[in-house]
Amino acid sequence: MSFKKDVQNWLKRSLEDPIAKTLAIGSHMTSTQLETLLIDVLAENLASKPLKYDEKAALRRTKAQISRGSFNRTLRQAKLNVIRSIYTILLLGYFGILEDTSLVPYVDVANKLKAYTTAYRDLADNHGTVAEQIQVISMLRQELEAMLERLSKPWSSSKV
Repeated sequence: MSFKKDVQNWLKRSLEDPIAKTLAIGSHMTSTQLETLLIDVLAENLASKPLKYDEKAALRRTKAQISRGSFNRTLRQAKLNVIRSIYTILLLGYFGILEDTSLVPYVDVANKLKAYTTAYRDLADNHGTVAEQIQVISMLRQELEAMLERLSKPWSSSKV
């Protein structure tokens, strides 16, 4: 199988993961921006060598050929959305809207997400029985989805 197909299959699996889908819906990035950012950040690890931007552009899952300029523009938009998200969190903290106690549910989700990814990697590394690992991953995924669902509900005006 070609490197391009390997990357595109990896992208498809990654972007169709239920946790990734839930997180992406709540993010500031479009699916195209997320795919472009993933290619920019992670494709070189899969290739084990530096890639030029026209090579990265060719890895996108679209049937139409993407120019290097289009890829770079989408990448710039994705990075700007990430930076704006961080600034939003800092701004809310500055005004006291996000106090330590109100961040606890988000920290809990982050910790659960780390446990989920660790369990998933352990499955790939074959630690423990496959059935046990699948059960742990399934349980963690259900907990994560429930936590993310609760966090995705808009704040009531009395809390802001």
